[in-house]
Parts: sequence; C-alpha cells; structure tokens
Amino acid sequence: MANVIVIGGGAAGMMASYAAGMCGHTVTLLEKNEKLGKKIYITGKGRCNFTNACDIEDFFKNIVSNPKFLYSSLYTFGPESMIDFIEMNGTPTKVERGNRAFPVSDHASDITKALEKALKDYGVKIKLHTEVQDIIIEDGNVSGVILKDGTKMTCDHVVVATGGLSYRTTGSTGDGLKWAKKAGLNVTETRPALVPLNTKEAYIPTMQGLALKNVNLTIYDDKKKLYDSFGEMLFTHFGVSGPLVLSASSIIGKTLQKKGSLRAVVDLKPALSREELENRILRDFNENMNKHLSSVLRGLLPSSMVPVFIEIMDFDDSRQINSVTKEERGQLLDLLKAFPFTILGLRDYNEAIVTQGGVSVKDIDPSTLKCKNINGLSFVGEVLDLDAFTGGFNLQIAWSTGYLAGLSI
Repeated sequence: MANVIVIGGGAAGMMASYAAGMCGHTVTLLEKNEKLGKKIYITGKGRCNFTNACDIEDFFKNIVSNPKFLYSSLYTFGPESMIDFIEMNGTPTKVERGNRAFPVSDHASDITKALEKALKDYGVKIKLHTEVQDIIIEDGNVSGVILKDGTKMTCDHVVVATGGLSYRTTGSTGDGLKWAKKAGLNVTETRPALVPLNTKEAYIPTMQGLALKNVNLTIYDDKKKLYDSFGEMLFTHFGVSGPLVLSASSIIGKTLQKKGSLRAVVDLKPALSREELENRILRDFNENMNKHLSSVLRGLLPSSMVPVFIEIMDFDDSRQINSVTKEERGQLLDLLKAFPFTILGLRDYNEAIVTQGGVSVKDIDPSTLKCKNINGLSFVGEVLDLDAFTGGFNLQIAWSTGYLAGLSI
C-alpha cells in the first residue's frame, strides 16, 4: 500500500482521495482554502449541476478538447456511477431538463457533504489551509512535496488536482501547470472557456439585459462557419453572454485569439423561412399603413431592439409604413434573419466557467492518469487539457479522472 498525497480539494482531488482510500492506501488531501470544494459551492448558481445523465455516446459529443483521452475514465466511472455514489453517501438527487443532475435540496453544499462523508469513511486525512509550494522529483521519481512554510512531506505518489485558471478566488491559480512545466511536461496554451464575449458595435450595450430565446447564432471566420447553434443568448454592457455564447466561446476561442475579431449573425426568427417572414412583414405593413415604423417593429421585435434596427437601417423614427419601399423591406428582412455584430475577444478568467488548455494529454496515460515519464505522479481534472460544454460535463470529467487516478495507484 502506498502513501499518497493529493494536492487540491476540489471535485477531482476529493474523488481521487476517495478512490485511493477505498483501495487501502494512506491518503492525505492538502487544500489551501479554508474548506473543501470551494468551486463546487458556486456551480449551477449554487445548486451544483454535478453531472449529466445522458447516455455515454451523447456525453462524448459534449466534450470539446481530447474526448478520446477520456474513454477509460468515463467507462470506469461515468455519470450513472456518480449519481449512485452521491445517493449512497446520503444525498438524494434529481434529473432536470437537458439531463442535468442536481441534489434534490438544490444546495451545492450537499454534494460536498456526500464527498466528505466518503472521505471520512475511508480514513482520508484532510489538511486545510495547507499550500503546496513544490513537488519533489528525484531521478524521475516523486518522493514528496514542499509546503509553503518550508515543511517537507514524503510520499510514494502525488496526485495533482489544482484546477485551471478560472475562478481564481476559489484557489485555481495555475500551480499545477507551473509544476508540470518544471517537471518537463508539455502544457498547451491556456485560455478562458465557457466565457462571455466582448463585441465592437456601440448598439450592443444599448440592449443590456435583453435575453433572446429560440434564436440561431452563427459565427464566421471570413466565409468559414465556425459555430452554428440554436438556443438562448443575452446582451450585456460589454457584449454578449448566455448559453449559446458560452458554448460558442469554447469552439471559437483559439481562432479568435489568432484573428483578433470574428463576424457573428443572429437569426431572430429561425422558425420562419425567408419567404414566410417576408409574407408576415407584408401582412403587418398592409394592416398598419398609416402607423409609424417603430410601432409596427414592436410587433416583430423586443422593444429595446427597435431603436437599434431603426439606427442600422438609417430610418427616420417618425416615418409611416406607407412610405417604406420594397428595398427597405428587404433590408428589414435581412436584419431579422442575420442581425450582425463583431466579436473582439473573450472575457477573462474571472468570468470563465472553465479553462481550455493545460497539461498535454500526450504526456499522461489515459488508462491510469499517471505521467508517462515520471513515476508516482498523476494529473486529474481541469489542470489537464480537457474541457466540455455546460450541463454537468466538466464536473463529471473531474469525478471520472479523479476516480480512475485513485484506483490506479
């Protein structure tokens, strides 16, 4: 049996500690914060969408970076296993729209309590307020860690579960990435992911707070379509956010950083074909020939979009419908089917749900989560170059990789 140190008491670290303890190892979990699972408390707006109960093939479709690497982890300990684990440790669960799993109580703290119970059951020693400064590696073998106060702790195996760079206030400050580089591992370029986007046009902030439902967002790199999806989005004081935008950020991030800007359009009426929408506009115009354009547009648009449309079309607000030409009607139709804006960049890590990039999966054995070139060292969770869309997928990656790593020591 090994003496194991797990660095980081988040989702992946707690699960790695549990699995290693279950196998009979002596496990010490080191966490620099005042409590375990600090990031778990804020996920799902404090409700904790802890996994996604979709079937495993659909799960893989929601992984953005390196899905194949996760085959062993997810087939060893997948969403069903996680739901069973939480319930066995005293927390009832429920599954909501989009297969998102939550604790019945809607309290994220109950997920952490279930994990803490499991850790206690297997004698895992938890040390809070304990920050690791470095990992001791001699001749390609791990022999312990050095704490920030200079204390050395010896061990046979170290599991690094320090997270990425998002939500720095929870302790994700990139320590694991720094240690990986020092140990000679490759670290891929990191960027914020599942994050809102900055935009260029002055008219976007004028619609701050407007949420659009059932729209289609398409993002282009010149003529190449990078992203195209249906759902909800939100206008903000800096640009755009909401589920559609967060997912888009994970797909376009790399290209956006390289290009500096990308073109986006929103189909505000995706349920109607161009011809059907044209007939609808004609009907509305014919029924309101003597009314002002702005009053008719309110039947087609949310009120905060009306002045924006009038500005883009360069119309006089007081114009009557009977003076609108066929060409101008065509311009309105174009705007409704392809409302334009320019994306200038990603918001920073403070607003990102996850980090894209990290320790290269090429340096890690996918069947054990161990380093290929250093004995006694594993990396799990968000510190790895793994990320997925929203809906419980990222937390499940943490549970699955943590479990397999603990099991494999």
